[in-house]
Amino acid sequence: MAAYFARRFLLMIPTFIGITFVVFMITRFVPGGPVEQAILQLQQASGGEAGGGAAGNGDDGSGVPPEVREQLERQFGFDKPAPVAYVHWMGDLLTGDLGQSYKYSQPVMDVIVSRFPVSIYFGLIGFTLAYLICVPLGVYKAILHSSGFDIASSAIVFMGYSIPGWALGTLLLVYFGGGSFWDVIPLGGFRSANWDQMWEQGEIWWCVKDQLEHTIAPIISYMVGSFASLTILMKNSLMENMGQDYVRTAFAKGLPERRVIFVHALRNSLIPICTGLGHALGLIMAGSFLIEFAFNIDGIGYLGYTSIVGRDYAVVMGILVINTLLVLVGNILSDVLYVVVDPRIRFS
Repeated sequence: MAAYFARRFLLMIPTFIGITFVVFMITRFVPGGPVEQAILQLQQASGGEAGGGAAGNGDDGSGVPPEVREQLERQFGFDKPAPVAYVHWMGDLLTGDLGQSYKYSQPVMDVIVSRFPVSIYFGLIGFTLAYLICVPLGVYKAILHSSGFDIASSAIVFMGYSIPGWALGTLLLVYFGGGSFWDVIPLGGFRSANWDQMWEQGEIWWCVKDQLEHTIAPIISYMVGSFASLTILMKNSLMENMGQDYVRTAFAKGLPERRVIFVHALRNSLIPICTGLGHALGLIMAGSFLIEFAFNIDGIGYLGYTSIVGRDYAVVMGILVINTLLVLVGNILSDVLYVVVDPRIRFS
């Protein structure tokens, strides 16, 4: 088993290089990069007078002298061929340097780390509540299969599954946000603007209430996507195990139904659920940029969205590095959990 996981860790290296290399090449050839945006800002600053007829002065027709363009390319790291630039970027990465953000003029790691608490807060709460609600609900639906409760809950679950999280968030803001008929939730943000001031003044209960008000709607939007899949997976897994020979044997021995279900069948039914915990690392950290965009939450997902739109490729690559490593490690962690939950499994 140790050899298996050693190979898995070694396979992470070419996988990581392949993912980062492809994305790095894309950032080099996508039009409208940081160099072009800097040139556009220079043109706007000069009133756009140099936009036409300036090609005869030795520039490229953009009104910017060649030496200025070369200086901008050196500043943003576009003065080298793409493969060479990737090797330099990888060398800096091995030293822990993710580069400098074009937009924020700060180290990329500082920009990303400042958003970690927000994404972890919503990711952990949404992930925990989804499992705490979906697992018991799936068990109850399996026990009461084909009952009125099972049919009604399935209709509600799949109705929620058909609605994207960001769309549900938008509806919640429209019908329950500030200025609506039911003004019960804020219009967005992680906290109110005066939250820190109220905390310093000792208004702890006000701060707790404000944080909860800003949490309810985003968490509902986070959960709605995984709610149906987890519930139905738990239900189907338990129903499958309830039809196994060892369960029928347990009933034949006269064991109580509660003991057979919750001691014998439930443990094996949790295997598909538990093995998905490893993949939750990436989901918790990455967040959902559409939901964060809808609620104006400055987390990792929203940072990634604004960085792609603003061509802040250093931040894009930094987020890619972190998410890729989390997904790769999460895959291995899922295999470990598979072995822990089911001792019959042996990797070789």
